[in-house]
Amino acid sequence: QVQLVESGGGSVDAGGSLKLSCAASGYTIHGRCMAWFRQAPGKEREGVAYIDSSDGTTYASSVEGRFTISRDNAKNTVYLQMTSLKPDDTAIYVCAADLKLFSDWRQEDRYRYWGRGTQVTVSS
Repeated sequence: QVQLVESGGGSVDAGGSLKLSCAASGYTIHGRCMAWFRQAPGKEREGVAYIDSSDGTTYASSVEGRFTISRDNAKNTVYLQMTSLKPDDTAIYVCAADLKLFSDWRQEDRYRYWGRGTQVTVSS
């Protein structure tokens, strides 16, 4: 059974850092397209970061230069390193995997697998 389990969320002051993990089981992440999404109260869910089958990366403009997505194939885990955090970054962060062919990475309904999310809270 495929599972994606996020961890590493928590509360941090503005300007601080957190590193989120998405551990996959029953599924091999190597060579697969994966992404991080987030949803804050009262807002639409948005794509944050994407890593393609060749490890190329794409970021939302709101986080570019501050967030980094990466993977460790030996650990079968995808990471999101977040630095210079802002209160606007407060949200539930969710891992998604296996983007359907010829889909835009921001289309959340085009991913096959989803985690349950981890809460990130940034105070001013």
